[in-house]
Amino acid sequence: MNFNNLLLNQASQETSGLESYASWILFGGMFLIMYLFMIRPQMKRQREAKEFREGISKGDKIVTIGGIHGKVLSISDLTVVLEVETGKIRVSKTALSPTGTPTEEDVK
Repeated sequence: MNFNNLLLNQASQETSGLESYASWILFGGMFLIMYLFMIRPQMKRQREAKEFREGISKGDKIVTIGGIHGKVLSISDLTVVLEVETGKIRVSKTALSPTGTPTEEDVK
């Protein structure tokens, strides 16, 4: 019986060692999948939005994230003055939507 107990203990120790490696591989795989499907695309969108905001010039027609269509009159470090149908408004550069593209009808 002692011999059988020794064999069972040795087998369970080997199995627990493999299980700990398997759990590390599982956690690493989950992190990799999360990085590829969540973190990396978000970083790409942030980079594109930053490039869009830096590339804005006077006279560009843009849309804010709130849906306001306007034409750029002046640009400062943090804000943009837009000409809208009823006058002028000042908005933050972070409020400009990189995906919103106004048509000629929207902004006159």
